[in-house]
Amino acid sequence: MEKTKTLTILEGNKICIGDLFSLPMTYYSLRNLTKSYEDHHAVQDFSLDLGKGEFVAVIGESGSGKSTLLRMAAGLLAQTSGEVYLGDKKIASPEEKLVAGHDEIKLIHQDYQLFATISVEENISRPLLRYDAGYRNKRVSHLLDRLGLEAYRERLPRQLSGGQQQKVAIAQALAVEPEVLLLDEPFSHLDAIQKRKLIFELKDLLKEMGTTVIFVTHDLDDALWMTDSLVVLQKGKITQKGNSKALCEFPKSKYVARLFSSINLIPDLPGCYLRPADIRLRSRGGLVGHVIDQRFLVHYNSLQVRLRESGQVWEVDDPARKHKLGDRVYLHYDEEKVLVLKS
Repeated sequence: MEKTKTLTILEGNKICIGDLFSLPMTYYSLRNLTKSYEDHHAVQDFSLDLGKGEFVAVIGESGSGKSTLLRMAAGLLAQTSGEVYLGDKKIASPEEKLVAGHDEIKLIHQDYQLFATISVEENISRPLLRYDAGYRNKRVSHLLDRLGLEAYRERLPRQLSGGQQQKVAIAQALAVEPEVLLLDEPFSHLDAIQKRKLIFELKDLLKEMGTTVIFVTHDLDDALWMTDSLVVLQKGKITQKGNSKALCEFPKSKYVARLFSSINLIPDLPGCYLRPADIRLRSRGGLVGHVIDQRFLVHYNSLQVRLRESGQVWEVDDPARKHKLGDRVYLHYDEEKVLVLKS
């Protein structure tokens, strides 16, 4: 039998010549999306392609354009230019459609947006009012069970915790079995324990359903609990995208580098920085400094060290928990750990 020839185009993806079914397929596509106002661009030339069932996190500080991006991606806000496609279907903007929005694409807001005067069960079933009653009841029961809300089905939203309310909002969005789910910082009101538990539950459910997901957040830890595929957004533009290891080890800017940890400017080397974890504490040689502050963290002590020559204050990890306030320390680093960064 003749061997099948292959061409590697991306790590982990292969095209088999003559076999179209092996081509990696784009399922949900944001193409050059731009939203402009009189004095600024909220989002500028944003493009992203996702396969069916793929998860991507968009990370950016407040005001970077994350929520504007999602509203355009959902067909709820008219873009200045650019297009959104789901498969081969162009997603109409509010200017092209009588009623904004699409059942295939659902957006979950950080403020829940539940109906306050009706029960949990009624909130979840509301998007299904025009569906067959048998299907509606089965679908609502499945979501109540899957999200651990069965015991709260008759309660009003105000009788629930923040985490439970967020689960109801998620169930409401998933009721019509959307192809794409857009998450606008949905965990920002939750404490760390609730947040982590809900992210794991939601991730499992969405993987099971084969849902395509864009999750926007300002919190890197939240993003990494959901997915390792990251897009960094700054002032409405993509500054870098890739997996967490690539972005951490090879950031293109100080903005990207600081998402992962603080960075220390090396004296007399403009644009050169070190992460606290990449600095070694030794008994002699290297840069000399004194410990001016110490904090106990779970896996190490974090030291603030004032350098003797430059007067700069560096943040340094002390995994051995050896050094105390006032200690003289000698700081070493390997050249390959130096990050050369633009502003």
